[in-house]
Formats: sequence, C-alpha cells, structure tokens
Amino acid sequence: MSDFQFDAYSPKEMAERVEKAGVTKGNLDFLSTLVLSLLAGIFIAFGALFYTLVIHDSNASQGFTRLLGGVVFSVGLILVIVAGAELFTGNNLIMMAYMNKKITFGKLARNWAIVFVGNFAGSLAIVYLVHLSGHWGTHNYMVGGRALLIALGKVQIPFLQAFARGILCNMLVCLAVWLCFSCRNVADKVLAIIFPIAAFVALGFEHCVANMFFIPAGLVLKNITAVTAAASTAIGKPVSVADLTWGAFFFRNLLPVTIGNIIGGAVIIALVYWFLYLRSGAIQRVRKLISKVPSWVEPDDSVSHALRTMKEKKQSCVLVGADGEAIGILSEADVASKVSVANLDPDSVPVKEIMTTPAISVEVNTPIYRIYKTMVDNGVKHLIVTEKNVQIGYISLNDILRKP
Repeated sequence: MSDFQFDAYSPKEMAERVEKAGVTKGNLDFLSTLVLSLLAGIFIAFGALFYTLVIHDSNASQGFTRLLGGVVFSVGLILVIVAGAELFTGNNLIMMAYMNKKITFGKLARNWAIVFVGNFAGSLAIVYLVHLSGHWGTHNYMVGGRALLIALGKVQIPFLQAFARGILCNMLVCLAVWLCFSCRNVADKVLAIIFPIAAFVALGFEHCVANMFFIPAGLVLKNITAVTAAASTAIGKPVSVADLTWGAFFFRNLLPVTIGNIIGGAVIIALVYWFLYLRSGAIQRVRKLISKVPSWVEPDDSVSHALRTMKEKKQSCVLVGADGEAIGILSEADVASKVSVANLDPDSVPVKEIMTTPAISVEVNTPIYRIYKTMVDNGVKHLIVTEKNVQIGYISLNDILRKP
C-alpha cells in the first residue's frame, strides 16, 4: 500500500501498461478471446441502440443532437473497458507489444481475427434480439425509421471518405482506451472515455464494430413497410433502399472503414506512442542525463576529504558507503547548509553526520517527470540511478535542468 498513489499514471507508465495488456491479450486462449469479443460486440451494439433511440426525434440543433448522441453512445466503450471485453478497434493498441517483440505477428493477427469475427457475431446477435423484441416499433416505428436512415446513409458514403473517417474514428477510440491506462478508478475511466467517443460520433466518423450493428439492423428493417414509411415521414420524401444491400455493407463500408480503423489505431496512435516511450532509443533518454559514476567516501571520512574528492572528480556530490552499496549522499549543498552556515570545521565533521540518508534510488527507465517528482517529494537534489538493482550512477536536479 505504500506505493499507492491517487495521481494519474504518466504517459511512459501508460505505454508500459498498454504493452503489458497487449502481451496478455496476445496470449489469451481462443475460447476466452472469442467470448470476450462476443461481449464487446454486444456492448457496442447497446451503445448504438441507445444512440438511435435518443436522437430519433430530437428537435435540437444538429450539433447538439450529435453531441448528445455521442455521449450516450459512449456507454458501449464504457462497458467494454469497465466490465471487460475484447474490442477490435481498441485492440489495435496491441501493436505496441508487437513492436517491442513481446508477442509475435502471428499472435497479433490471431487476436485481431478472432476479435473481429467475435465482435461481428455479438453485434448480429443483438440485431436479431432487438428485432424480436419489437423495439423498432417504438414511437410509431420512428425509432426503426431512424435506424434505417442511419444504415442507408452509411452505405452511401464514398469509399475514400469511409476510409478517411475510419482513420479519424479509431484515432479517437484508441485515445480513449489509451487515456484509460492513466486511470486508477472507474470514475476516471468513464470520464476518459466519454469525450473522445462523443467527439468521434458527433463528427460523423466511422467505427467498424458499430457499423456491424447499424447496417445489419437497417438490412433487417428495409423490407418492413411501417419502418420505411416512418423513415419517409422523418425526411419528408420517399426513401429508396436500393443501395442498402449486404454487398454494399461489406465492400462500400465495412472494408474501407476497417482498414481505416487499423491505420488510425495501430499506426497513428500505437506506433507513435511506441516510438515516444517504448523503443530502445526513447528508454535511453534518462541514461544520457546520468552523471558519471560518482566517487565514494566512507561514513567516517571528514567533510574536507569529501570536498577534495568532489573537486578532483569535478562532481557535485559523492556517495557514502562501501562495496557499491550507498547508505547516503553528500552534496555541495549539504556542506554549505550544514557546515559552512554553522561555521563548523570541515576537518572535524564526519561525513555521516551531514549526509542525506537514506539514499533514494530510481531505475534508469524511470520517466523524467517521476524523477523530478521524487526529488521534490523527498526534498533532495540528487538521486542514485540503478539498473536491475545495480547502482550505475546518479542524477541531479542540475542534470535535468541543464540538458535537453
């Protein structure tokens, strides 16, 4: 419990958590992956169904209606993240684990394939159950009419536009998932999800899993006379459903949107954050800030001896201890504040009486933000840097401030 914190995880820590989650997802057994992906398809379908009901008769401005629809649609991803499920678009972030060779391409492709099929099956199950429930007859079939118009509008989007909207959509979806890895409780996750998801819906971008519900729902409804009549009433002119076919669904919408979703999530979001925080060059940034391995003095050595050692080695501090195990740090600031100000004789004052102890250490891959925060929290300006619990040097506040 001593390590528990209330503040959000840093981006570097988020990247590590995403990578770890990617390893877990990549190694999940077939049946668990399939069942969890069925759930995700169901959850997103619930969000799409909720969206359709809420906007079907809205008299508000188009912008506000879209915003409201986006907020309610976000319940789908909230269920996926909080309840637990495997969503194809969110799983594009597994690319981060693949890039660091934590999973093979085969495991990456296997997860995506199973989850895509499972999401589709879960969505179709809800299409069928909602049809049996008679829900589309709500408000004199106006809800069904709106569902039909949504499906029809999606298959009429030109291929290139659908592709571009897929990219933009999954950038926001994966950012919502990414933000959740900064969170420490359910409320944090809900707030992290709502705004990016509301944005993609309000902006009219395309999500392949949502479309696995929206368009099949329209395909089921297009032959129901009461539904087409309600749709015609809603737009004030007869509705033609000739463009709404299974072929149009697969080749004019699902194909370009899915490719776009992969590029938006796996390439633009996952690869960029991998490049920033997980590639070997990024991890080495802290190593470049480390001052060379400091000199050592014994606890019983005099402060004068320690100062001579610092001067000879051109260092601002020395480690106190023996055999590579520091029990404290003595810096020029310690000498100035505890010896010089008190007019003490540095020849007679042992190092152990004024050193900063216990010696605080950080791992070499600790984010700069965390290193700085550790210094502030502990009121120190020097930290020992370790690599796999072996002391490899130290980092000072000046190292952080002076070097880019």
